[in-house]
Amino acid sequence: MVTPFKDDGNVDFAIAAKLASHLAANGTDTLVVCGTTGESPTLTWDEEYELFQVVQHAIAGKAKIIAGTGSNSTREAIAATQKAAKLGVDGSLQVVPYYNKPPQEGLYQHFKAIAEAEPDLPMVLYNIPGRTGQNMQPETIARLAAIRNIVAVKESTGNLDQASEIQRLTPPEFALYSGDDSMTLPLLAIGGIGVVSVASHLVGPQLQQMVHAFESGQHQLATKIHLELFPLFKALFTTANPIPVKAALRLQGWQVGSTRLPLVDASADLTAVLKPVMTHLSLL
Repeated sequence: MVTPFKDDGNVDFAIAAKLASHLAANGTDTLVVCGTTGESPTLTWDEEYELFQVVQHAIAGKAKIIAGTGSNSTREAIAATQKAAKLGVDGSLQVVPYYNKPPQEGLYQHFKAIAEAEPDLPMVLYNIPGRTGQNMQPETIARLAAIRNIVAVKESTGNLDQASEIQRLTPPEFALYSGDDSMTLPLLAIGGIGVVSVASHLVGPQLQQMVHAFESGQHQLATKIHLELFPLFKALFTTANPIPVKAALRLQGWQVGSTRLPLVDASADLTAVLKPVMTHLSLL
């Protein structure tokens, strides 16, 4: 979920609540709050904790909430996860530590320490080497999958071989989620169960229909939906996420504001890419 900002750059909690309710009513089973799409690198922890509470209140009984409490400091990630757990979230999303590039053993010990510090809160691993500078190997993910409350991975390498190896090495109950909308259908084909989506801000019901179609054996329908949405998937990653999706939401009338520096507003060229794609899908 994106984080809406007011004109003065402060978080717009009222719009966050409205958007959360809208997403929960339109195909989203669980909301990830303060992930990459939510501009977590430029949010303060106090802003994040308030967002967890505001969204939780807005979607109570309608969807679950996963809190983005990852950090490249293990102690900081533990403290944030413990705080989020006290606020009553349903799980945490833990990104591979960025910038400091720990070795595989360091990654294992990092996630193990967070899991053990809050053993009753389900944890989703988040592997996105394009942003973190380090790829968590399938063997490391398999070691972590043996820890009781580490229940899933958000796989954002774009590498089907790596995803297949994760599936091969982890137990059936360990969940594989696509971290890229365009990779959802391919990952479903190798045993994935869903997507941590950006496009769901715009086409949540269609994405849910695609997943359900695949699960029910209607593979041609799932492929048809994937191909219809594919131009949107690509348009939303024309530049750094969440610049395009925020621009798309503003085109629909959502007052989500701009992005915080160092991210900047969508260019006229990007808007020119988004408009025809959205018009073709009847989103404008």
